[in-house]
Parts: sequence; C-alpha cells; structure tokens
Amino acid sequence: MAIEQTPVGIRVKVPLSYTEAVEKTISALKGEGFGVLTTIDVKQTLREKLGVEHRPYIILGACNPPLAHRALNAEPEVGLLLPCNVVVYEEGEGCVVSAMDPSAAMKLVPNPELEAVAKEVRAKLERVLQQVAG
Repeated sequence: MAIEQTPVGIRVKVPLSYTEAVEKTISALKGEGFGVLTTIDVKQTLREKLGVEHRPYIILGACNPPLAHRALNAEPEVGLLLPCNVVVYEEGEGCVVSAMDPSAAMKLVPNPELEAVAKEVRAKLERVLQQVAG
C-alpha cells in the first residue's frame, strides 16, 4: 500500500477491520516513540452530543516527547500545533489511517529549527503508516 499525500496529511488505505487498524496504528506509534495522549471516539461523541450516527472514526493525539521538547524550545507557540493527530476510519471494505503532515503545519511558523523537527516527525509518521500497511 502506497502512502498518499493529502492537503493536510499523509494517509494509507489498509484492508483491515477498524479494530485491527486502530490497534496496529497505536502499536506502530509506540514503536516510533510516540505516546497516545488523547483518544477521541468521534462516532460515540457524535451519537452522544448530536444523536447522529457516523462511521467508526477515531482521533489519536500522538506525541513524541523528545521531538516535542525540541519544537517547544525552538518556538513556544508551536504547542498550538501539538500533538500530532492521527485518525483511523472505516472506508469501504477497509480503513484509512491518516496522519497530519508536520511539514505542512510547521510552514505556519518560519523557523529553521522547526523545519528540521518536522522532517524527523514526518519520517517517523511515514514509518508508522508503512508498518500499519505492511
């Protein structure tokens, strides 16, 4: 499965069940040094708050502490762009796993130190997607 670039992220389509895709994504994130700080079950939230049904969809707020520390030291306001969100949702017979593109996000803050961190984060997130698709 090839990684696709989107306007705000990178993604991969996988022939996995939703549960498998979520578990594999969390495991791959941990393997790249990310912890999952937040988990938002969009389907459950929309059902509870709006009474509407939505396909299974989860937002994982992932953070790599050493890289977040470097970014925050370079630019304190970059915390507005953290953590790195990764989403998993059902689509057709499988799922999509999509991660924010930190390089795109960091273009909002012209700082060469942040560009370097963003490249490292993107490389790690690409490996996460490759592992999930693998």
